[in-house]
Amino acid sequence: MMYRSIIIAIALAIAAPALAEEFSTVTSRDAFVALVKGREINRFGIRLTVTPEGQIAGRAFGGKVTGAWDWNGGYFCRDLFYAGNDLGFNCQLVQVDGDRIRFTSDRGTGMYADMRLR
Repeated sequence: MMYRSIIIAIALAIAAPALAEEFSTVTSRDAFVALVKGREINRFGIRLTVTPEGQIAGRAFGGKVTGAWDWNGGYFCRDLFYAGNDLGFNCQLVQVDGDRIRFTSDRGTGMYADMRLR
């Protein structure tokens, strides 16, 4: 029985690249603004608006979210506050796949969060 479990695990690992997501990198401020303008970015418990003028506003898990952003060197760079706490400055890689948008911290080398565009 254990042998069969190992075979299934290997088969799934080999098949994983075929299931890879098809995210495209957003490379310019104009392309990013076109994606988010007039839309809400959300995920369970999080609802944010990112304006073309450089503001971030919304709510996350009952707390107020505010901030500012700019586009710098191909990255979405933001200062963010949640429930009065400074979450700091971070430049993030932005990728999109349909109505999914992915933000990867530390210029694409850190953790990522997948959100929905609505």
